[in-house]
Amino acid sequence: MKVVIQRVSQAQVSVADKVLGQIDQGLCLLVGIADTDDQETIEYVARKVANMRIFSDEAGKMNLSVKDVSGSILSVSQFTLYADTKHGNRPSFTNAGDYEESKKKYQQFNKALEQHDLTVETGEFGADMQVQLTNDGPVTIIMER
Repeated sequence: MKVVIQRVSQAQVSVADKVLGQIDQGLCLLVGIADTDDQETIEYVARKVANMRIFSDEAGKMNLSVKDVSGSILSVSQFTLYADTKHGNRPSFTNAGDYEESKKKYQQFNKALEQHDLTVETGEFGADMQVQLTNDGPVTIIMER
């Protein structure tokens, strides 16, 4: 599982000019799923995201989690995180998970985030989506498990 975590002041995802998910302060997650990801991986990553201290406290130190700041999550599926660019100029996506299995695992991941008392907005799995965000900081972290 690969997740790009971006601290945002606002973010939204649209399909065909229709906004499907929108948040104010929180985290925008680009989520890639592999066939090898299991429930343990899903729960581990959800727990790490929910508790990651990347929001500033009163002293300006990154010491608060998304839960601590009453933030939300915008979770966007992103199979292209598994692009293999070693050969040629056209990326290969054979390392990305099977479509149907990845869709189930992505939904399980979002439910696991909700189990941490987080509001989770999403796009549409497998769709051509447009993501708009204001990266706060900027803070961007890549997590892989």
